Amino acid sequence: MILRPVLQMAAVAGLAAALSGCSLLSTPDPVQMYRFGLPLDAPSAEGAAPAPLSVSVRRIEFPEATRDDRILGVTGTETAYIGGARWVSPAATLFDDSLKAAFANRADRIRVLGRREPGTPPLVLQVSVTTFEARYSSPGAVPDVIVTARAQLRSTPERQAAGGAIRPEQGRSVERVFTVTQPATENRVAAIVDAFDRATRDINTQIADWTIQSAN
Repeated sequence: MILRPVLQMAAVAGLAAALSGCSLLSTPDPVQMYRFGLPLDAPSAEGAAPAPLSVSVRRIEFPEATRDDRILGVTGTETAYIGGARWVSPAATLFDDSLKAAFANRADRIRVLGRREPGTPPLVLQVSVTTFEARYSSPGAVPDVIVTARAQLRSTPERQAAGGAIRPEQGRSVERVFTVTQPATENRVAAIVDAFDRATRDINTQIADWTIQSAN
């Protein structure tokens, strides 16, 4: 099994170490670091003319159980973190970088405004990730990586005044829930990480394309 229980028996382990005379400075188990998603330095297709659209992407919202560098596995109602593996940065940060890179690949159609740029952005995108886990049908089975995110695109008064409201027949904002299920090829850490990578690239590409389509 590659899953490590979420609740660690730290107090019991500490007492056992003290009774056995073991050194508290023993070498920890090695941990392999991984990353996922589109690289932030993705090539830009921006040409001489500025992009016709610009959007401000709010900071990604992530579930508490998966926002840090641990990799969550779920079997029925039981949850556990995959042992011996961590993300190189918090998952919320890697996901945010991947979404920015997806937009950077479409720089001829849309530009992501810096979060510290002055002024009111014409479009605001909020992405809330609700599921980011490796889901097992039974203990030891090959898992599916599930990524679900809700995207909300809002048109600010500045854009509406300029006659560029998002889909006028739908009002000032639109939203959509995206779900990607990516099966791992086997129940090994490297295969599970690859499934997270594929799922994240897929969902962020969908979100970027949907944003452009909804804003036009």
